[in-house]
Amino acid sequence: MNIADILDAKGRTVHTILPYATVADAVARLERLWIGALVVCDGDHRLVGIVTERDLIRELAHRGADLLDLRVDEVMTRKVAISQLNEPIASAMARMTRDRHRHLPVIDGGQLVGMVSIGDLVKARLRDMELETSVLRDMFIAAH
Repeated sequence: MNIADILDAKGRTVHTILPYATVADAVARLERLWIGALVVCDGDHRLVGIVTERDLIRELAHRGADLLDLRVDEVMTRKVAISQLNEPIASAMARMTRDRHRHLPVIDGGQLVGMVSIGDLVKARLRDMELETSVLRDMFIAAH
């Protein structure tokens, strides 16, 4: 199973925000959409960063309430870990765990085509394990 399989199941909607939007706008969107990250894209829909709950908490600790008046590009993560459609789930999970990422924008042919979270990957892996267990149980029962 790979990243494309997850996107086929969950959909390819990616919530984005412009770099010049305020942090207050980003916080409001995160809360309204009940999500943990927004992909920051320029006017041509090119990925330029990501702003996550973790980014906002770190900045809040340093800047206090003034954070809300800043632009998203002042607090976003610029070095964004990405995934490709054909990346195996196990590979993406290992990278996310090792590098402590919770979200991976998915790129195909230079275009942003989706976003996966660590939760999406865990759910997919659990489904795979349940299927494997079921097949092995059926094979064992059939053999006896």
